[in-house]
Amino acid sequence: MNAPAALYESSLSSLKLRARGKVRDIYDIDDRLMLIVTTDRLSAFDVILPDPIPGKGRVLTSVSNFWFAKLQHIMPNHLANIPLEQVVPDAAERAQIEGRAIVVKKLHPLPVEAIVRGYLIGSGWKDYQKSGAVCGIQLPEGLQQAQQLPNAIYTPSTKAGVEQHDENISFEISVELMGREVAEKVRDASLRLYQEAAAYAKERGIIIADTKFEFGLDDDGVLYLIDEALTPDSSRFWPADQYEVGISPPSFDKQYVRDYLETLDWDKTAPGPTLPAEVAEFCAAKYREAEVRLTQA
Repeated sequence: MNAPAALYESSLSSLKLRARGKVRDIYDIDDRLMLIVTTDRLSAFDVILPDPIPGKGRVLTSVSNFWFAKLQHIMPNHLANIPLEQVVPDAAERAQIEGRAIVVKKLHPLPVEAIVRGYLIGSGWKDYQKSGAVCGIQLPEGLQQAQQLPNAIYTPSTKAGVEQHDENISFEISVELMGREVAEKVRDASLRLYQEAAAYAKERGIIIADTKFEFGLDDDGVLYLIDEALTPDSSRFWPADQYEVGISPPSFDKQYVRDYLETLDWDKTAPGPTLPAEVAEFCAAKYREAEVRLTQA
């Protein structure tokens, strides 16, 4: 059986397109619901690359839905629990988005990305080398690259648009943007979600080094987990058996593609370079491996 074709961009005539993000296409259903389609697009350095990663959208949807179910005792999520055939009744149209589309509640998204870091890597490591702090949070001296932090830290950022860069902000600025009560709820929920997920993933041989959550409010001010949850796109996953302090470990996410792009003479602005087929397929295989490890009993 041949694998389904990669989906770079969805096209549904039965629903009105609301927006296309870096990875997701969003359609209006009615005034309460919308459809989110996770495509195989890949964004790196905030630029959408011209080549899809085959099957990536299906993996992201599967992994997100797994975590939404597993963590709903901590935080309600945006899933509406309405079958796809109810909102896309045409079988041929539904076939292009099967396994990568979810019906969700329309909520009011909050203007920050909630980032939790459990290990010292990426921009946090660079920040620490310069200042001994990560996003203004002072850390002990002498930590090494990829070292686990004494406690996970919450480092919010602004939400950038397509092809724009997110910017780290202090917790106090997040209070200015959302109000203290909501900002504290987002921080506390983010840390709890990360800690529970990281403990589970470690049992499956995956270290979640850091992750990004997004939240929204309903009309009554109830906080919901939205967008995606703890996927290889929104998180840094490391194989536990290859983890070593002092080096940047290999990963299950798009870091492989980022590392390839770093070897090119590219200024990290659009348009992005074409990916060799073997780079795209290796990345796709890593996504699939993370899904199997996390979601299969």
